[in-house]
Amino acid sequence: MTESLQDLSFEEAFEQLQETVQALEAGDLTLAQSLALFERGVRLTNLCDSLLDNAELHVRQVVADGAGGFEAAPFTAWQPGEEL
Repeated sequence: MTESLQDLSFEEAFEQLQETVQALEAGDLTLAQSLALFERGVRLTNLCDSLLDNAELHVRQVVADGAGGFEAAPFTAWQPGEEL
């Protein structure tokens, strides 16, 4: 756990977050250890959230352009049930 959080991939951060939750749920830690682990869990959660947000910005959905063709639109512009 000595590596910088910014160097973690989403998968690595999520795995560490799962391990953090398991350690906290086990209840075998001192109060100080629990607080430190909780704070790390919050930072890992924020990192995972940020990485997911960044990934969403890169996702593009192909949608009908209204003129019989297709265009790339931001992921959030497409709604389930729309014609593709």
